[in-house]
Amino acid sequence: MNYSRKRFLGMIGAGALTAAVPRSVQSQPLEEYRHKKFSHPLKLGLASYSLRTLSLDEVIKVAKRLRLNSIALKSMHLPLDSTPDQIKAAAEKVRASGLDLYGAGVIYMKSEDAVNNAFTYAKTAGLRMIIGVPNPELLPLVEKWVKETDIKVAIHNHGPGDKVYPSPDDVYEKVKNYDQRIGLCIDIGHTFRIGEDPVEKTKKYADRLYDVHLKDVDQRGAKGTSQELGRGIMDIPAYLHQLRKMKYTGVVGMEFEKDGKDPVPGLAECAGYARGIIDATTP
Repeated sequence: MNYSRKRFLGMIGAGALTAAVPRSVQSQPLEEYRHKKFSHPLKLGLASYSLRTLSLDEVIKVAKRLRLNSIALKSMHLPLDSTPDQIKAAAEKVRASGLDLYGAGVIYMKSEDAVNNAFTYAKTAGLRMIIGVPNPELLPLVEKWVKETDIKVAIHNHGPGDKVYPSPDDVYEKVKNYDQRIGLCIDIGHTFRIGEDPVEKTKKYADRLYDVHLKDVDQRGAKGTSQELGRGIMDIPAYLHQLRKMKYTGVVGMEFEKDGKDPVPGLAECAGYARGIIDATTP
């Protein structure tokens, strides 16, 4: 086989990262996926909550350096109570840097005013998607706004402790009879922590899957915490394999929740691990 320098280094990086993780916490070694080749690309992006202690300018620099070129901003980087001029200025700054500002979230919507504000904010920023958590009784109003603006809503599941949307199943059951543009943001870490298989849920709800939060965790249950990709117990290669197999076209958003005060090294490791797996399984 012929490899470019970039491809070769990516494969070395993936192997090194895999080797660095004790075999006891690797549910599936990468070698098991190397014969499953898919040319379908994946769009790696960033949920800016990962960099919650950094300024917007710093977030832009980190995202570009790590080549996480699609970004969804959390409210600390684009406050929900910003004026229209402030929203437009921030959005223009992000786009002028070369990043694709496709969405914002997670945005909680617990009242009609919150729904109205979220869509006005998203429309002003020129977003294509809201990653959100609307109360179920507000879904008719959400649908109204979706039809008027053509802005998608990807509802995020939060796993143990979430009384409304713990699982992708709960999201789908509540949105299935609404406009097709209301769908899911599957957080694979939260899905795994409640004892469910993120691969199976992603396959099951492929037609309504609009966003993904990619992460690894150290254990199932409420005590499970975020880890660098490949250092936890989740089968990240299998998950990325499934996205490529079903030709997922949305953003695969890195959401690194560990090391909030110093997140960049861990986030860089996550990006390198994911990119190495993708390169190693590309024909």
